[in-house]
Amino acid sequence: MKIAIASDHGGFALKQEIAGYLRELGHEAEDFGCHSAESCDYPDFAGAAARAVAAGDCERGIVVCSTGIGISIAANKVHGIRCALCGDLFSAEMTRRHNNANMLALGAFLTPAPLARRIIDVFLNTEFEGGRHQRRIDKISALEK
Repeated sequence: MKIAIASDHGGFALKQEIAGYLRELGHEAEDFGCHSAESCDYPDFAGAAARAVAAGDCERGIVVCSTGIGISIAANKVHGIRCALCGDLFSAEMTRRHNNANMLALGAFLTPAPLARRIIDVFLNTEFEGGRHQRRIDKISALEK
């Protein structure tokens, strides 16, 4: 799977960890920045990663900032993106099963790397259930119009 990754300076170290982990799993991690721990603005990088997912250039995306809040808000501004901030395994599972989230946001100051890896495993390996949930996804998509 080709996965877009991005962070700001607060999420840089965890993003680097995630990139390596994704490659260990056999995935391609396309890095949309940032490329150092120097202060920067998360919307720049969240937008680039989200546009790649929305265009179909990447199948999923993972974005990281200090809390995961700002970068998830920014990613969700891109038409067609459903980015969920998850700090636990249940949320990661349900956002895939019920919301068909195509991007995951993590908070680097709140999510230790071992937990982030487990959340990513669940996010990447859980399928969308469809059915009644598709009706809800369609309604969410209609809000973008």
